[in-house]
Amino acid sequence: MSLSIRNQLPGSVTGITAGEAMATVKVRLDGGQDITAAITLDAVKDLGLTEGSAVRALVKSTEVSLATGRVEGLSIRNQLAGTVDDIATGGAMASVKVSVPGGELTSAITKDAVTDLALAPGTSVVALIKSTEVSLATA
Repeated sequence: MSLSIRNQLPGSVTGITAGEAMATVKVRLDGGQDITAAITLDAVKDLGLTEGSAVRALVKSTEVSLATGRVEGLSIRNQLAGTVDDIATGGAMASVKVSVPGGELTSAITKDAVTDLALAPGTSVVALIKSTEVSLATA
């Protein structure tokens, strides 16, 4: 299956916390960073997820925000450190490629945000991703 989602980071499930309808699934990415996905219990069962399961964390580029450092006092659990590799700008929007250990993320943000954050290749950034915006696929 081909997908338009470019952000696909491989990893392994390290923990599953089940609620009544939803679960949080912690994944150790191949690059060593951790990411949490909030998915339905049905998805956990359908994918056959257990600790140690090989998965890919999938995130649309429009759901990846960027900061120039770690952010405290925020409900967003997923903060992945990386470095800007490339920026392609248009009239209003920009596509920012960020190298993270074990892979690459693309963030679709406004051109104004690129300017305000003074982003350029080599800039250290933190990718912020809500756990509800992380999907999982089995490898």
